[in-house]
Amino acid sequence: MGRLSGFRYKEIVRKLRACGFEFDRQAAGSHEIWFHPRTNRYTTVPNHPSHMPEGTLRAILKQAGVDVEDFLRA
Repeated sequence: MGRLSGFRYKEIVRKLRACGFEFDRQAAGSHEIWFHPRTNRYTTVPNHPSHMPEGTLRAILKQAGVDVEDFLRA
């Protein structure tokens, strides 16, 4: 298990908010679009009740332009 395994939706959203992201809009199904006004970047976050797969979280952070270390510190 890596450092990004075991995170749930609520924890991810809390950390994204701490990094400056805001909820933008609901996307298809259970997915949400989050936006960072300073960097002008968007990311899609699935709203699922279980743990987020590590690869999915890495893809979210890459799309958002957030460093893994910054995410873990937030």
